Amino acid sequence: MTTNDTTDTNESNATDTAPGGSLLLGGDLRVSRLGFGAMRLPVGTFDGPVRDPRTGIAVLRRAVELGVDHIDTAGFYGRGGVDAHELIREALSPYPDDLVIATKVGPMRDESGFPAFEATPEQLRGLVEEDLRRLGLDRLDLVYLRVGGAGAPDDAPIADRFAVLAELREEGLIRHLGVSNVTAGQFAEAAAIAPIAAVQNHFHVHHRDGTDVLELCEESGAAFVPFFPLGGGHRPIDAERIAKVAERHGATPVQVALAWLLATSPQMLAIPGTGTPAHLEENMGASDVHLTEEDLAGLRA
Repeated sequence: MTTNDTTDTNESNATDTAPGGSLLLGGDLRVSRLGFGAMRLPVGTFDGPVRDPRTGIAVLRRAVELGVDHIDTAGFYGRGGVDAHELIREALSPYPDDLVIATKVGPMRDESGFPAFEATPEQLRGLVEEDLRRLGLDRLDLVYLRVGGAGAPDDAPIADRFAVLAELREEGLIRHLGVSNVTAGQFAEAAAIAPIAAVQNHFHVHHRDGTDVLELCEESGAAFVPFFPLGGGHRPIDAERIAKVAERHGATPVQVALAWLLATSPQMLAIPGTGTPAHLEENMGASDVHLTEEDLAGLRA
């Protein structure tokens, strides 16, 4: 967020005025619960071709027009000279006053540009400063410590790395802190150092591991931000029971999968990503899908 404006923390934490309703991120930034993930702007799949940056710029501008006020990015989102940070800055700077930009630090790229290993505590400051420079910001709204590799959380200690980000928060370079790909134990380890505004973990209608972390978010007021909310990679969501619900609502399976996330918890903050205008419009249409208890019971089966 480009101003120092805050939201009254005495407000209710859930409203229906934004796409998918809204929540207070970190207690002072009100954002729509249906945001935008920037990972797919440079490439559509992990091994796919590099996308035209002009399309990414158009998608970002249209997302804001449709009510997106929370964009999730990372310095390692890029390939072939097309990087999410640069696209966001070119498309949206000077930024709208109500736009919240979240980023992640931790993974480091190898010579091929793939995030293959983790930053040491000593390297994290440089990553945060680089994100500030590339996004053209004086302060980052939300910075996640992304831990572990491409697999499931491994419960390795994270205190030394998270403490570095907490120091940067005290210096005013970061407004709020988050953690990503963590276990309940890692959540508690980080929360003992500084307040956690959000957790970004793998979660969707077909992948419900880590509900204990979701429960911790509900108890603490942190946002729960599922990555790969539509399956991700080479495993897109596709199930007969989702298609049946979609048909009843005149919606698409993608919209039902996103609507399921929003219905699962008031702390859910969805960030579906895309690099095409058509998919963006489809994703944002999820806010108009209101699932019934019968729908939810069928999807949970």
